[in-house]
Amino acid sequence: MFTLRFDMRAPSIGAPPTELYAAASEMAAWAETRGCVAVVLCEHHCADDGYLPSPLMLGAAIAARTEQLMLNLVILLPFYDVARLAEDMSVLDHISAGRATYVFGIGYRKEEYDHFGLSVSDRGRLADEKLGLLRRLLAGEEVVHAGRRMRVTPQPRTPEGPMMSWGGASLAAARRAGRNGLGLLANGSVPGMQEAYETACRENGFEPGFMLIPERDAATNCFVAEDVDAAWDEIGKYLLHDAMAYSEWNPDNTVSANITTAKTIDELRYNSSSHVILSVDEARKRVAAGEVFNLNPLCGGIPPAIAWPYLKRFAELG
Repeated sequence: MFTLRFDMRAPSIGAPPTELYAAASEMAAWAETRGCVAVVLCEHHCADDGYLPSPLMLGAAIAARTEQLMLNLVILLPFYDVARLAEDMSVLDHISAGRATYVFGIGYRKEEYDHFGLSVSDRGRLADEKLGLLRRLLAGEEVVHAGRRMRVTPQPRTPEGPMMSWGGASLAAARRAGRNGLGLLANGSVPGMQEAYETACRENGFEPGFMLIPERDAATNCFVAEDVDAAWDEIGKYLLHDAMAYSEWNPDNTVSANITTAKTIDELRYNSSSHVILSVDEARKRVAAGEVFNLNPLCGGIPPAIAWPYLKRFAELG
């Protein structure tokens, strides 16, 4: 059992975006019949390497190519016009027959807030305000807010709208999830997150929902190779680009699972747990033990011709 994650980085060392986007849909369609349970689509803006800015668009493309694969879209809520987002979510709910779910976050890069003409200092307020409006719109309400009259048609296929969770790696994120009665799908762990989430849920009349808080050393980008040394020679530069890009955005982050301080391929290989290449034997043992693997087959813009054998090798382990 495994998940796929796509963030569509396309640095100059990798494949062009058109080739990567085509491959993402092909890989998702192929993988859903081979043990893949979900595809995760992440969002960022203004990235030099073209990091995916529109998970809803890619989600619709993948939904049209698949029949049972769950879609988990990571959405930076403050950046959206809430009426437009509600409409897009409703349409995707129909296209996917209810398979699209959402993890909301508030983001952390000032460049992105500048891009949308917003202040990063307002991100918490914007998130709270827009989440409340979004849920009312998806539940079928006509909402009047700030001089606007908003109503979403068609209504979602899923009653009350698609499943929503909150993400992040902070006590504030845990409390925001709890007080809104959402699940918590964190991308890192800080002391007290579970307690903060459960307390906020109960103080606001909710029972705690689904909660996932990964350990700091969780592997978020897994590959399987016949020859591990040769694999690092082949794809190490792409994995290092991905790792360094995230670390440059998060210079002080010591809690998120995908962040490493590696500056060289050897450091990434030997001193980090975020990007791993396993031998077939090791991967087979871990699959047999019940581990759920997080695969990022196009990590760092890996050309699809190179990426496909790694994905197929994992799927053939069983």
